[in-house]
Amino acid sequence: MTLWLRHTGWRHLVGILAVAFSLFPIVFVVSAAVNPLGSLSSTSLLPTGASLGNFADLFGKTAFARWYLNSILIAGTAAAASVFLSLMAAYAFSRMRFRGRRVGLMALLLIQMFPQFLAVVTIYLIFTEVGDFYPAFGLDSPWGLMLLYLGGALGVNTWLMKGFLDTVPRELDESAVMDGATHAQVFFRVTLPLVAPILAVTALLGFISTINEVLLANVFLRSDGSKTLAVGLYGLIAGQRNANFGMFCAGSLLTAIPTVLVFQTLQRYIVSGLTAGAVKG
Repeated sequence: MTLWLRHTGWRHLVGILAVAFSLFPIVFVVSAAVNPLGSLSSTSLLPTGASLGNFADLFGKTAFARWYLNSILIAGTAAAASVFLSLMAAYAFSRMRFRGRRVGLMALLLIQMFPQFLAVVTIYLIFTEVGDFYPAFGLDSPWGLMLLYLGGALGVNTWLMKGFLDTVPRELDESAVMDGATHAQVFFRVTLPLVAPILAVTALLGFISTINEVLLANVFLRSDGSKTLAVGLYGLIAGQRNANFGMFCAGSLLTAIPTVLVFQTLQRYIVSGLTAGAVKG
């Protein structure tokens, strides 16, 4: 028994502790979500009672359904557009040779070192002016926020995709051209199917980062009907954290659903996309 504990048993103990550490916040959030009192002070790790009242209050007393729709729309569209723009840029940097190529790659990398939030005042003033001419893309607009997110679409994603594209043999492109394919046909019919793993990875990362973003969205969105899930749920606990904690946890559980669904849909591509994209730089 002592020998088993020394060589194997301690590994089981470490595994059990790691699982308990990982499950603790999940169990606590679920307990708070079904807590009938719905306050932080009355929440415990194991609930003494269970009720769906927090979920009912979330939909009945807030515009949660509208927040949910806004978040899915913004995150889904921004992630898809970001993947497409990054792929086109990565294809150009990987397959073409032109003046300023290395400078452009380094510029994309260096710009990402400065977060968008540093320019929040400038962004606010710009979109204030934009809203005067095109209200649909101004402040307090989901489409305007989507446009803001697309401003940072390039950068790390372009580098990741370029590394993956460098592993795709150029001979495939040359063979397709010899058979009479145009550059567009080579891109969409030959290259695009081969880089599906990296597209899935960048789409997942973009979706998660967008649906969870709260700093810029909190400055950009003001009216209740235009808020995203992150902004709306933050508003529940910003002023009265103890009273609305149950609704906040209920909303957090529902917010995780689209992320889990996207992950489950794309998971078969994720491992191959992350590993293959790091082979070459």
